[in-house]
Amino acid sequence: MSPFDRKAPRLSVEEARTRTGGEQPEAVLLDVREQPEWKAGHAPNAVHAPLTGLVSGAALPAAARGRALAVICRSGHRSRQAAKLLAERGADAVDVKGGMNAWAAAGHPVVDGRGNSGSIG
Repeated sequence: MSPFDRKAPRLSVEEARTRTGGEQPEAVLLDVREQPEWKAGHAPNAVHAPLTGLVSGAALPAAARGRALAVICRSGHRSRQAAKLLAERGADAVDVKGGMNAWAAAGHPVVDGRGNSGSIG
C-alpha cells in the first residue's frame, strides 16, 4: 500500500521531510540532480540517483529499491520527469514541488559532499 495520496501527485517540501525523516521513514528522498549539484548541497538523508542515469536505464541505488520515493531535484522539473519514469517502471514515486530550492528556502538542512553546510546553485 502506498503512503502517498494519488489525488495529490506532488508533495510539498514539508510533506517530503515528514515522510522521509525520523527513525523509520515511510519513504526515501531520492535526489535526481547531477553529481556537481549533489556535491554542492543535498538533504542529509537523501539518496542520489541522477536523472541522466535513470533515463539511460540505470537501476535505483539499493537504499531506494522497493521503497516509496519522494523524488527531488533543484526546482521540480526533473523530479517530475523522474517520478513519471519510475512510476512507469512500477515504483511508488512522487515528486517534491519546488525541489531543493523550496527545501532550502523552508530552512531545512542542506549538506555538501563532505557533510558540511551546503548550498543549492
